[in-house]
Amino acid sequence: MLYSRLYYALKAIVLKKRAIYPGSFDPITNGHLDVIHRAASLFDEVIVAVSKSADKSPAFSLDDRVAMVSLAVAEVKNARVLPFETLLVRFAKEQNVRVLVRGLRAVSDFEYELQMGYANESLDPNIETIYLMPALKYAFISASAVRSIMRHGGPIDHLVPIGAAKYIQTKSV
Repeated sequence: MLYSRLYYALKAIVLKKRAIYPGSFDPITNGHLDVIHRAASLFDEVIVAVSKSADKSPAFSLDDRVAMVSLAVAEVKNARVLPFETLLVRFAKEQNVRVLVRGLRAVSDFEYELQMGYANESLDPNIETIYLMPALKYAFISASAVRSIMRHGGPIDHLVPIGAAKYIQTKSV
């Protein structure tokens, strides 16, 4: 009896379906959040991994981006937010995760994402990448478009999650 309980407890831990959804999230958009919800419906746990992305010169600090994503996913019970500053495949290995989730808005995203998926697989053949599309109503939203609208004083409330919009209002970008 004790062994069967232990077996099932260990099996639940080992077989837990986990995925990482990485990105710079500068800032998180409603499209990102839609992909997170979709991934959360497929996996037991989704780690939303916020990359430092120093080479992209982000508008928001890593801490700000982690805070915005945390606010946005607060209601997603099986999502957690972690920052990372290393190779994605190394981070995945540290987290004991084999599946990466990437969002595709349009055909133009596909070529880049395919190259990244193959690059990640070349670094770790155990890594799998799955691609999820956001709902059509979010397909036009990109973080770069949101940043451009912000720089010109336009409204972004309809493009980013409510918690992130309120957070952004407290910052000057």
